[in-house]
Amino acid sequence: MKLSISCRIAEGFLKKEEPTLSLSDLADVATQAGFDGLCMRASQIGVHSSQEQIAEAKSLLDAKGLPVTMVTGDFAIVYNNDQGPDCLSNITPYLDLAETLGAPMLRVCIKTEDDLKRAREAASEAQERNLKLVHQCHAESLFETVDQIVDSLQKIDHPYFGLIFEAANLVQCQQEYGLEVLKKLQPWIFNVYLQNQKFHADGKITLNSWSHGPSSFDLIQIPDSGGIDFPSIFDNLKTLGYDGPVTVHQAAPSDGTTTIQDSAKATADYLRSLS
Repeated sequence: MKLSISCRIAEGFLKKEEPTLSLSDLADVATQAGFDGLCMRASQIGVHSSQEQIAEAKSLLDAKGLPVTMVTGDFAIVYNNDQGPDCLSNITPYLDLAETLGAPMLRVCIKTEDDLKRAREAASEAQERNLKLVHQCHAESLFETVDQIVDSLQKIDHPYFGLIFEAANLVQCQQEYGLEVLKKLQPWIFNVYLQNQKFHADGKITLNSWSHGPSSFDLIQIPDSGGIDFPSIFDNLKTLGYDGPVTVHQAAPSDGTTTIQDSAKATADYLRSLS
């Protein structure tokens, strides 16, 4: 498995537009911690960026030996808002971005049944460039519950459209994420996201889901216990022979006691011990 880190580690959990590190500094954090790749987000480079900025980013990451594992090209997708699916109607600039950065896949957003047809058409355009489209397990989308995810992917029915498996959003929607769930989703898993959340009634953050309403949790670091069971996730991925990217999708530390650099290093060391 290829260990990647998302630009999300240089973003706040709820404020995702202004990065706390430059791309150069973030790349240094990633390489010094021992990550194999970087998952690009719009806070650093997106479809809003100039061609010069995109080319400079590619040159910078190449020089540091840090390939881009995936692209999330705009803030509407990042925020999973009502404008998120707009990318499906004009996927070309997103494919241009991924191709220039050398990323094999890019994340999209699906909210309604009408979006499924557009997703299939966008995937056909992506296939022409040997690029893949992916959708995260995500609350307030058509990818909330396991059955809903399978149904949506079967309706899209395209080999170049797949899934970002992510356990925390499944838990938020009161779903399991063990081996049997992974087996159901295995044909479509192109990427795996990891973020750690401890769910309880008095959690500091409350987010909504369409299927099960509000859910409260605290953000905790990837190596911390009491949240997502990462050892079982890695064991199950190995059981199924998964060899794609595993991406740390953790927001910047917010407790004031841990730096981004220390968080990245501790996370990489912990995940290497599991892989």
